[in-house]
Amino acid sequence: MGTDGRGGLRPGKGSPEGVTAGKGNTEEVSATPPAAAASASCQYRCIECNQEAKELYRDYNHGVLKITICKSCQKPVDKYIEYDPVIILINAILCKAQAYRHILFNTKINMHGKLCIFCLLCEAYLRWWQLQDSSQNTDPDDFIRYAKEWDFYRMFAIASLEQAAFFIGIFTFLWIEGTIATKKNPNFVLLLKALLLSSYGKLLLIPAVIWEHEYTPLCLRLIKLFVLTSNFQAIRVTLNTRRKLSFVAIVCGLLAESAMVHFFRRMEWDIGSDCAGYKSQDF
Repeated sequence: MGTDGRGGLRPGKGSPEGVTAGKGNTEEVSATPPAAAASASCQYRCIECNQEAKELYRDYNHGVLKITICKSCQKPVDKYIEYDPVIILINAILCKAQAYRHILFNTKINMHGKLCIFCLLCEAYLRWWQLQDSSQNTDPDDFIRYAKEWDFYRMFAIASLEQAAFFIGIFTFLWIEGTIATKKNPNFVLLLKALLLSSYGKLLLIPAVIWEHEYTPLCLRLIKLFVLTSNFQAIRVTLNTRRKLSFVAIVCGLLAESAMVHFFRRMEWDIGSDCAGYKSQDF
């Protein structure tokens, strides 16, 4: 976006598609029914104070736009509608709460399922690669190749169950805490979407494997830490809660995931004795 010399804004190519629904037309505001207006007021959030907002900007004809000012904090409701998507991504990587609110509340992103599947494939490939690296079996027999293919499917199933256990641990703690403290349960659907989106750091697993070097184990630990930090920020922003509560929720998720890992070890379904070095890398 840019200024047009009259205090307004012109739409720019960097504006994300998800904010197009946030414009308001001055000619249509008076004709909006009270019930519809009340419903629309819950559609967006101020990225600074997390207060609900009816619109992100107004369209004053001829493509002149003006960003809405939040009535609570007197700041722009969402300054990121002017920013290039690359800048928004960088701010999200830096785990800024404002960027997370923009992505979670003020944009329309429907790639949660696809991103989840792709992240699980990346994690399954990492496990499968480490399993093959530890087996040192060079037999070209078709049966061996078939078995290795099923090893990948097994790693994908295990990665899916461990991630499910991680989410269940978080949801269980938040449900118990919400029931006891506020008598109100959080929006688990929105929280699930936030957790899935904030797990995008797992995509870095593939470059870490492709460009393997002596620091690969350290890189894997750093990626794990980055994903957990992103999950922490997603919980904090989605529920508008304290850092302490978000941290405890992440710890409960890790405990549930560790219990699932221990179960697989006992059942010898995981890499276990075939690749004992995998779990030592904490991923």
